[in-house]
Amino acid sequence: MAITKQTPLAGKRVVVTRSAEQAQELVRQLEQLGAEVLLLPTLTFEDPRDPAPLDQAIRGLETFHWLLFTSQNAVRFFSKRCRTLGLRLGHDGRASAGAQPLIGAVGPATAEAAEKQGLRVDYVARQFRGEALAEELGTRLVGRKVLLPRSDRASADLPAALRAKGAEVVEVVAYHTGVPESFDHSVSDAIRRGDVDVVSFLSPSAFRHLVEEVGLETLRGIAGQVALAAIGPVTAGAIRDAGLPVEIEPLEATAPSLVAAITRYLAQRLPPGGKSP
Repeated sequence: MAITKQTPLAGKRVVVTRSAEQAQELVRQLEQLGAEVLLLPTLTFEDPRDPAPLDQAIRGLETFHWLLFTSQNAVRFFSKRCRTLGLRLGHDGRASAGAQPLIGAVGPATAEAAEKQGLRVDYVARQFRGEALAEELGTRLVGRKVLLPRSDRASADLPAALRAKGAEVVEVVAYHTGVPESFDHSVSDAIRRGDVDVVSFLSPSAFRHLVEEVGLETLRGIAGQVALAAIGPVTAGAIRDAGLPVEIEPLEATAPSLVAAITRYLAQRLPPGGKSP
């Protein structure tokens, strides 16, 4: 598609703080609307350094009543480990052997990722927060054994909320979250100069690592020039807790909703053409 000045995001620069591989859909949609997308991955995701607890949980999957996913990465690494261990996912959305747990997901993007892996999702949280998933499941958690595969850096809020509802929670590290060996300094320098329109974040960790690279005072200094976008309430909360405004927060934690929110915001804020690259 040819990009013209009539394209909604023509002349706008949007930073995506995620790897090219994981941000493909978001980047594609932004570019289709004419945006110049600057990739600045702030996190890396790898297999757990000690997979033994995850392996044990997968081999005993039939002992759990619920399997809860709080991110697409959790789905991806959990499913990858299942395949490594020779556990196939059946066409009915359940693993091929034994009775399997019900599956819950935080938000439609996580649910979609699970379904693409052959997992049938039984419950999707109406609010895109882990604690909301616990609240919404409510009495269905009482006396139930819950498997929670997550990042090694995940917070303790969700396990605490699940236990408060009467669940027996087994947390396992499904993937390791790290930082890239180096940043693209041309992008981070553009942020420091305020020479971008939007910086988008898809997780609290992505925001925190950008702060480490660019500096909190720098971000405060460009707050009137550069809009910060958060894909969901947890990420938005991390930004606000740091004393920064969140100008863009979609109603749903999905790439299309984030793109729509960015487009609406820039249409209201900037004159046609926006900043020049």
